[in-house]
Amino acid sequence: MTEVYFVRHAEPNYMNHDDELRELTEKGLTDRMLVTDFLKDKNIDAVLSSPYKRSVDTVKDFADKYGHQVVIVSGFKERKIDSVWIDDFTAFSQRQWMDFDYKLTDGETLREVQNRNIDALKWTLNKYRNKRIVIGSHGTALSTIINYYDTSFGYDSFNNIKEIMPWIVKFTFDEECLQSIEMFDLFAK
Repeated sequence: MTEVYFVRHAEPNYMNHDDELRELTEKGLTDRMLVTDFLKDKNIDAVLSSPYKRSVDTVKDFADKYGHQVVIVSGFKERKIDSVWIDDFTAFSQRQWMDFDYKLTDGETLREVQNRNIDALKWTLNKYRNKRIVIGSHGTALSTIINYYDTSFGYDSFNNIKEIMPWIVKFTFDEECLQSIEMFDLFAK
């Protein structure tokens, strides 16, 4: 069995509109310790991440403490929305979840995001077969992966998790065959 722990990044600084370089807030830097604590006894073999700073920084504390290098996998990056900042993200997001082929001029469709992330996941499953892996991820990218395996995970489910940062989803695979999905809200009591 291969266990994959996707970690949606901690709280980012939304004042920074550069998607790739958006850093964590002070709260995000503190909350990433919840990730380290959650993963400490999981016997993790490898740590991967989207190339985006907020995702790398969310898993880096764990990686540093447990002697792992963070391997960057470009395929796990977040959806490109457009070349400009979108003020009404809710309306845009709803439209994308209703139409997986909708995108703005310079953006990606959810189908494109899903295909890219699933290709990266399949590569990971082959390279790290029968290992335990952590992957630094994003809300939309991770939601499209869940949707790939469980189509009932749509806009309402995405909307329910959009404020949960960090958030962990564990996928268990036998080869490339999904066995289970478990979701962990690190703030739930």
